[in-house]
Amino acid sequence: MRRFALALSLVVLSAGAAAAQRTTFTHADTLRGTNGPGRSWWDATFYDLHVAVNPADSSIRGYNGITYRVIAPANEMQIDLQVPMEADSIIEDGHALTSHRDGNALFVTMPSPQNVGDTRTVTVYYHGHPRAAKRPPWDGGFIWQHDSLGHPWVATANEGLGASVWWPNKDIPADEPDSQRIAITVPDSMTDVSNGRLRSTTHNSDGTTTYEWFVTNPINNYDVEVNAGTYAHWQQIYHGEHGNLTMDFWPLAYHLDTAKVEWQQATSMLTCFEHWFGPYPWYADGYKLIEAPHLGMEHQSGVAYGNHFKNGYLGRDLSSTGHGLKWDFIIVHESAHEWWGNSLTDKDHADMWIHESFANYSESLYTECQQGKQAGAEYVIGTRRLIRNDSPIVGHFGVNDEGSEDMYYKGGNMRHTIRQIVGNDEKWRGILRGLQKTFRHQTVSGTQIEDYISHAAGIDLSKVFEQYLTTTQVPVLEYSLDGGTLEYRWANVVPGFAMPVRVTVARDKYERIRPTESWQIKRVKLASAAEFKVDQNYYVTARVAGAEVGRGDSHR
Repeated sequence: MRRFALALSLVVLSAGAAAAQRTTFTHADTLRGTNGPGRSWWDATFYDLHVAVNPADSSIRGYNGITYRVIAPANEMQIDLQVPMEADSIIEDGHALTSHRDGNALFVTMPSPQNVGDTRTVTVYYHGHPRAAKRPPWDGGFIWQHDSLGHPWVATANEGLGASVWWPNKDIPADEPDSQRIAITVPDSMTDVSNGRLRSTTHNSDGTTTYEWFVTNPINNYDVEVNAGTYAHWQQIYHGEHGNLTMDFWPLAYHLDTAKVEWQQATSMLTCFEHWFGPYPWYADGYKLIEAPHLGMEHQSGVAYGNHFKNGYLGRDLSSTGHGLKWDFIIVHESAHEWWGNSLTDKDHADMWIHESFANYSESLYTECQQGKQAGAEYVIGTRRLIRNDSPIVGHFGVNDEGSEDMYYKGGNMRHTIRQIVGNDEKWRGILRGLQKTFRHQTVSGTQIEDYISHAAGIDLSKVFEQYLTTTQVPVLEYSLDGGTLEYRWANVVPGFAMPVRVTVARDKYERIRPTESWQIKRVKLASAAEFKVDQNYYVTARVAGAEVGRGDSHR
């Protein structure tokens, strides 16, 4: 889900908007977003993270053991740890290593031979006051709050800023560890809930307790979470495609009864998404829903929830159709990221649309599962009013640029449009499930996803992706009607755009046509131009030939 800002009187847009408008980038952006020489020679295989959290002074202290495999000769390692966090020491093979800081990156001199194929571990000990999120989760960081009874309530939400805002790692999405330990120490009055499964609980002599969680699968580093508060807990079993899946629920204790009602939607969500996408990706690590002091995040195997136990998005329907008030937005959208974003992860955040367009589209699929196909279509079409078309969806590569917020609603409508082009719902379902099976637990590029969909559909969709992802132009079907002769062509499109579309050829009778940029002619049975319509399931606009076109056109 990233971060959201106010627009159209609704909280609807990601906080990537500011970054999406940027055209120049700094040295720090390159260090953050590029698999540069300090990163490319090593592959992270395991993170052993131990952090003590002190709510009394908003500080943390700990260490991360970074186990890595050497894949090329090198003598300097980039480890990301954002200021104001400080590294106390960096150790390998019992020896202290020297380092220098370049902004938010530490460059560590590796005195030992780094032989290709070796597996080694470097451990970073660190401490500090991590950046506090002022408007969580929109600006990211550590969240230091109290619940309504005055109990300390602490959480992390750092997808935009990156995991290195609070722990040292290789902070680039292309490299995920194969597994991870997350051991969080908090005051005895608090319970920590993190990713994966709880392996041990240790009561320490200093009035603290350490909760050791373990993730047995690859994990996005920004998904690694702390949720510490006064929690209640219950568990149930979901009988899914891969057998029994544990579902663990962690609301604040005084919200237990309310959560037991609202959070039952997680079961129907799993049923719907397993149907469309295939098995939940993390049976070994379980599914958790955790109440958080912010709106929500897609933390892998431990979805953070802050929607105040309301249907809709904080009680609002983003589609303005009424359909979105029949389910809880955060449960549905954030859980969809378990497939789209967590199991399939972008290699570069310029391709964040892989995460968000699919998760947004998942909302309409869930609506379809609960309310029928027409309702699902109406939901996604209803979100078009939130599309800005002010910058391209795809961001700049190599500089940690997440692209435009249109990756949500425009991206979801692109998915819905492609479903119409495929023209066969079971084939479309097979494509979605095939993506999950083919790229399960992998980092991927946008090109890989585009090529797979085209190949599986048996249709060259490259110009469709180019149009919707890299331009702000809405395709315009220009037409004229003279007697029974319809003339038509695509305008406002990239060269070579030839997307088929359904239009009326007789009163309330639709047929697929295949416009290009050149004028074509078709005989129709329409009494007037007013009877000509374009199927609303396609995200396009239509105008009488000669009318002005542009990115702000209304959509028919």
